[in-house]
Amino acid sequence: MTKPNNKLTTHLNRRVKDSKSLVVGGVIVILIAISPILFYSYKSFPNTQVWETSFFTSKTGFPDWYAYAWYLTGKIIPLYLLLLWFFTCKHWWHWIILVPIAMYSFQLWGLINENGGYDEVELLYLFPLMMILVPFVYLIRAKLFNQVRKTDLQSFEEELTTKRSIWQQIKDLFR
Repeated sequence: MTKPNNKLTTHLNRRVKDSKSLVVGGVIVILIAISPILFYSYKSFPNTQVWETSFFTSKTGFPDWYAYAWYLTGKIIPLYLLLLWFFTCKHWWHWIILVPIAMYSFQLWGLINENGGYDEVELLYLFPLMMILVPFVYLIRAKLFNQVRKTDLQSFEEELTTKRSIWQQIKDLFR
């Protein structure tokens, strides 16, 4: 009778996992590699304030559509790259990437609404998010470093595997 986890099965499972990882990694590389092409897409917009095609006619509050597209790609592409970084990062501190993501999101929202005060008031909206995220990430960091510096790594592993509610996890951050 053969064991279900023999060397051949383990080797095949590892190869399938490695090939999936290569495909996902390849897609991420392509998404990053096309970012300059996406950024320079603003050059295809017209130099007029009114954009007329056979499908639509649109007017912008900017001097021309070219300038609007330049501002738009200047907000969308960093946001796009930050989102890729956030969703692919495996480090404990990746939550702090939400601060620049929120900043670019607020700037993009203001630009899409064409409210005139570009890049001026997003700090007012970003500050409450920063007041929550920055201490939260710092507390996670402090707790991790406190646990790692102790010589008893087995109790650290046991604490990580215990099931706790979200409220209990937050309370444990402050003890």
